[in-house]
Amino acid sequence: MVDLKGKHVTVVGVSEDPTKYGNKIFKTLRQDGLDVYAVGKRGGQVAGAEVYKTLSEVPGKVDFVIMVVPPPAAVPVVEEAIKLGVKEMWFQPGAENPEAEKLANDNGIKTTSRACVMVQGGFW
Repeated sequence: MVDLKGKHVTVVGVSEDPTKYGNKIFKTLRQDGLDVYAVGKRGGQVAGAEVYKTLSEVPGKVDFVIMVVPPPAAVPVVEEAIKLGVKEMWFQPGAENPEAEKLANDNGIKTTSRACVMVQGGFW
């Protein structure tokens, strides 16, 4: 099980499309009352909340990143997370990238992959 309560969570890969998992994960966590922020390459808004274009734009310290991006997009996100001092990253199914995970682990970021954070956290 994963406990996200009390963590400053950011979902990377949020789009305005309600059928996409980034959107669904963000909205579910937000509805559950978590401190959650959205990052998506186009920015904009989802469910009345701002979607930031990069991790660096998210206000405050980011503790936990949920990756919902295509594998090739993961490495630049990890590089930014390293600079920001992120402590933990979860690679959702389909976002796994061994190179990105190794880079994160080599720089002190705990990673989890091959499991859905929403199932493991009891949200779905």
